[in-house]
Amino acid sequence: MLGRFRHIVVEGPIGAGKTSLARRLAAHMGAELVLESPDENPFLARFYEDRRRHALPAQLFFLVSRVEQARRLSQGELFSPSTVADFMLEKDPLFARLNLDDAEYRLYRQLYEGLSPQAASPDLVVYLQAAPAVLMERVKKRGRAYERQLGEAYLADLARVYSDFFYHYEGAPLLTVNSEHLNFAERDEDFALLAQRIQDMRGAREFFNLGS
Repeated sequence: MLGRFRHIVVEGPIGAGKTSLARRLAAHMGAELVLESPDENPFLARFYEDRRRHALPAQLFFLVSRVEQARRLSQGELFSPSTVADFMLEKDPLFARLNLDDAEYRLYRQLYEGLSPQAASPDLVVYLQAAPAVLMERVKKRGRAYERQLGEAYLADLARVYSDFFYHYEGAPLLTVNSEHLNFAERDEDFALLAQRIQDMRGAREFFNLGS
């Protein structure tokens, strides 16, 4: 039951499927599920309509929300012996660097450094990868109104910064998953394959793909 991983984070760019996988992992483990709530961000729809104008308030709202959730995790305010989250605080600056101009980013970094709690590292990070065209297809399929303005170029930039970040990431054991041909929400066999791969994981960095 993956019991040696008490705190798992599922990460990846928009459309990678992290929330669906986090839900299944939490149910499988009997773990506390900790999810982001993008629909609660009052600036997000406006950001997708006009990124330049609304990037800073949208990013700061996410920062405060993610810091509060990370603080609860680091201080043990969740009472389950295990947790699965669909975000990690360290990814917040990835979006900030992508969306903010230089002056805004300097302000953001000051706030980030001042607010960030000393969070314990997860026991495992599952990083979901997919090509920008696949991400775009999934975003369209889920049909969120505020995401209609997303373009494939933006998703390509986002996938690139995620890839760069996790290429250098050493904060926890990392399982990189090519999710292009996997559907963890609807295909039990796909989820079972991944759960077994997590169970068998022994190295600090491993890769999972169909057939690997």
